[in-house]
Amino acid sequence: MRILTLALVSALALTACKKTDEKVEAPGVETAISSELAVPELSEATMKEVTKELSLDSYEGRAPGSAGEEKTVNYLIEKFKAAGLEPGNGTSWTQDVPLVEILAKNVSALSIADKKGKAMSFAYGSEFVVGSYRETPKTEVKASEMVFVGHGIVAPEKGWNDYAGVDVKGKTVVIMVNDPDFDSEGLDGPFGGKAMTYYGRWTYKYEEAAKQGAAAVLIIHDDAPAAYGWNVVNSSWTGAQFLAQSKDGGKSQTLANGWIQKGVAKEIFAAAGQDLDKQMTAAKAKGFKAVPLGLTASMSFDNEISRKNSRNVLGIIKGAKRPDEYVLYTAHWDHLGICTPVDGDEICNGAIDNATGTAALVALAEGFKKAGAPDRSVVFLAVTAEESGLLGSKYYAENPVYPLGQTVGGVNMDAFSMAGPAKNLTVIGKGKSQLDDYLGAAAIAEGRTPEMEPTPEKGFYYRSDHFSFAKLGVPMVYFEGGDDLVTGGKEAAKKIAEEYEKNAYHSPKDEFNDAWDWSGVMADLRLYYRVGRMLAMTEAWPNWNEGDEFRAIRDKSRAAK
Repeated sequence: MRILTLALVSALALTACKKTDEKVEAPGVETAISSELAVPELSEATMKEVTKELSLDSYEGRAPGSAGEEKTVNYLIEKFKAAGLEPGNGTSWTQDVPLVEILAKNVSALSIADKKGKAMSFAYGSEFVVGSYRETPKTEVKASEMVFVGHGIVAPEKGWNDYAGVDVKGKTVVIMVNDPDFDSEGLDGPFGGKAMTYYGRWTYKYEEAAKQGAAAVLIIHDDAPAAYGWNVVNSSWTGAQFLAQSKDGGKSQTLANGWIQKGVAKEIFAAAGQDLDKQMTAAKAKGFKAVPLGLTASMSFDNEISRKNSRNVLGIIKGAKRPDEYVLYTAHWDHLGICTPVDGDEICNGAIDNATGTAALVALAEGFKKAGAPDRSVVFLAVTAEESGLLGSKYYAENPVYPLGQTVGGVNMDAFSMAGPAKNLTVIGKGKSQLDDYLGAAAIAEGRTPEMEPTPEKGFYYRSDHFSFAKLGVPMVYFEGGDDLVTGGKEAAKKIAEEYEKNAYHSPKDEFNDAWDWSGVMADLRLYYRVGRMLAMTEAWPNWNEGDEFRAIRDKSRAAK
């Protein structure tokens, strides 16, 4: 492990801070970096051991509420204890997260009919997928009128309403994935240009359609704006779906939420006398008017429903000087469980996604314990049900063990790269908060360059657990291994990332490999350690940058303290 001298660290930190302070005046970076000079030895053996263990077939893909969860939670408690942490929820190592599991069974074909009764039929799995957020034994959508509502966005602050002038109550809305300005070259545009906003996420589209009273939603899948292929949609949606328990049993939700292949959408639009490509182009412009398709959709399926209690796992190192101020490390322990088989294998082991991030919690806890208690308390939080819509982190953020107004900020870890060491690092949501400056100083100390994510259109900022905390004002930093490898550069990094996304992401192929190169993982782990340790040593309270959508709620929560 390379340990920098006091002079070098101080010089680098001063350089980094002088440059960034002109823009955001991030507090405490210099003080924090100069007070913590060395990164303790972080254990590669721990990273390998925990990742391999959690990826075993005996954990059955770590689905919430399963026998695999029980094994996972017990194992993490054991490892947190061994790392020297204290229970993070009073005397308990866990926080209950009440969930509902809904499994669609006996799914019919999707039947699309015109006014003359002529019908088309599309197969479940290969051409469409569907499920329900309602706790009802059977779902039936009968001859529901279909309406194309563009991107399905209502954004008053942008003067944008795809539902203007149309009543979709009881109807099936067909919606495009991502934002209207997805294919922009830069970041200028009403919805962040190339960068996806929350309006582009499928979760938002289902939420808004339910508010509008729609009976069903069919999102048109398209590889580029969705950021993944149909294989990911198929494997993610044909198994059990987990939802947060609600007082009304999901009655406020649509009857059915699903996806259709783009080729299916073309056939449907052609049957309606419409050109899909022309309508999708028209939907990118402000003032787009929803298009009734003159067709009806019908589908049905049974719902196998069970209420389950899942658990977040948390441990803490209490601060030596300000124990009532908290720094978070988060990673999700769950994966997809039993999923669509590939070559006869039906267990989605989730080795990279996210046994690696969970292992990092343990390795970092060990590192913090070696270095001694920092000034502030550090919480290591392994959350459940990320794959089901960030449910575990959402539950903690809305029911925090440690008040969010006293939570300084945090670091999220999701899916380490096995591509080897990189010259740079990829910051998800770069420019949003003053935590960029802490990460920048840490990167300089490690000889790396923080860069904005190359594919902001994929909306990664809204796809991992840091978002649950960001929505409630807590600054969180999330980065990934860089895309400019020491060996092979950007071309090699791109090839490795594309191969993982195509062949392993959310599939049974995401398995532990004894031949993996862990050098890049350990380099990233040092950065995670530095940022968290800096936050735990400063007296400052980093904030969101002026103008960021999360700034106001953070200011309010801090003012209350």
